[in-house]
Amino acid sequence: MEKNKAHEEHGYGMYILVWLALVTLTGLTATVAGINFGKLSIAVALLIAVIKSYLVLTEFMHLKSEQKSFKVFVFVALLFICISFTLLFTDYSFYVR
Repeated sequence: MEKNKAHEEHGYGMYILVWLALVTLTGLTATVAGINFGKLSIAVALLIAVIKSYLVLTEFMHLKSEQKSFKVFVFVALLFICISFTLLFTDYSFYVR
């Protein structure tokens, strides 16, 4: 079986580094949850979640080596999630005071 050049394989070292980063970011999430940032609390939690999602998508799901059309589908899905969160938090901020 010939190896596909589009799917570059990297060793376990990269997976371990990404796993350590995910564990560290999870610890950071737990630490930040105990700190009161006021209105920025949700933004900080979402920023950490976005970074963790990026690491999982690019390394574990090998999105870097996928075809462009698949990347577009993932981008569109993430765009709709962002739009949904924006509408949700905008609506929530008007009713909760």
